[in-house]
Amino acid sequence: MRGGFRIGRIFGIDIRVDWSWLLILLLVVWNLGATFGTVHPNWSSALVWGIAIVAALLFFGSVLAHELAHSLVARARKIPVRDITLFLFGGVSSIQREPESPGTEFVMAILGPITSLVIGGVLLWIAVRSGVQVALAGAMQALGRLSPLLTLVVWLGSINVTLGIFNLVPGFPLDGGRVLRSILWAATNDLRRATRWAAGVGQTIAWLMIFAGIAMIFGAQIPFFGTGFGSGLWLAFIGWFLNTASIQSYQQVIIHDVLEGVPVSRMMRINPPICSSDCSVSRLVHEHIMGTDDQAFPILEDGRLVGLVTLEDVRKVGREAWDTTTVSEIMTPADRLVITSPEEDAAQALEKLSSTDVRQLPVMSDGKLVGVLRRQDLIKWLQLHADLARGRT
Repeated sequence: MRGGFRIGRIFGIDIRVDWSWLLILLLVVWNLGATFGTVHPNWSSALVWGIAIVAALLFFGSVLAHELAHSLVARARKIPVRDITLFLFGGVSSIQREPESPGTEFVMAILGPITSLVIGGVLLWIAVRSGVQVALAGAMQALGRLSPLLTLVVWLGSINVTLGIFNLVPGFPLDGGRVLRSILWAATNDLRRATRWAAGVGQTIAWLMIFAGIAMIFGAQIPFFGTGFGSGLWLAFIGWFLNTASIQSYQQVIIHDVLEGVPVSRMMRINPPICSSDCSVSRLVHEHIMGTDDQAFPILEDGRLVGLVTLEDVRKVGREAWDTTTVSEIMTPADRLVITSPEEDAAQALEKLSSTDVRQLPVMSDGKLVGVLRRQDLIKWLQLHADLARGRT
């Protein structure tokens, strides 16, 4: 997930906000404003909406803390983390590869919900120490007697506890589903089988959520979730998202399994089309790009790789400047390229392609260019081995 924009960096991890997060932020603020306005009719509008905005931002700060817990464990276990993105359904850590053992999976998965439960527990403990008892049981009348600060503390504590418990639901790829997978993985010593079983549980839970949401839309009263069109639609939407994520997560494991142990040399393109650094963009387009499916061209000087130019680079140059702009002006220099080797595992090469969001990797051996590995080459390999990916267990 790479949409939206970057807002900062914590512990060396980029923090991003997807555009969909702005929508959910507005919805949360609107819902909290309506709730606080009902519970505290004596509050001014400015106070109601001010507390609602602060509560919403602190809630997403809690979501960020939850994801940081996952990411910091991954970093400690030498697993790369590209970024954390806040989006429509909360947050997601872009952890670049699967953990190497069931124990690592278990710790990575469980620490997120524990973080949420600890945050919620501490806040509710503060509320209790401040004399709040009845409000913790959800009595609206008691909440109405609380100060703005205690209202904020009680709501934020309760929502974090709810977040922690929800993430422990064994629906893969939720944290609880990953905990389940780690246990199955340890029992079977087979990551793919454990993922298939955990994904099956996740899809079952997802469909139950979808059916429950539809029933709520038509007036059914579902324990804990209640009833109503809005709540039912939201529950069904979450179920649909969980079902999709579960299927995609299993497919990612299959892809990694099919590529694992296959060297890059078996699928790279040998003798790729090359270009010189003094070539004009116009010449590059008409002599190299047009009439072929090539979209990336290594730039060599005296047999040495000095850069790579792609179709995306060409698109950044105005048509009127093609004749006067050289390839050296728009190429990515060699020292900024992510490369692979003929011996490298294709699964690792795919991780490089995904983490850097590029479509090709130069293949280097003893300092010399020996080929190019394109994303489409990996896709062709997976298509050729689709029967193996579906049939092997």
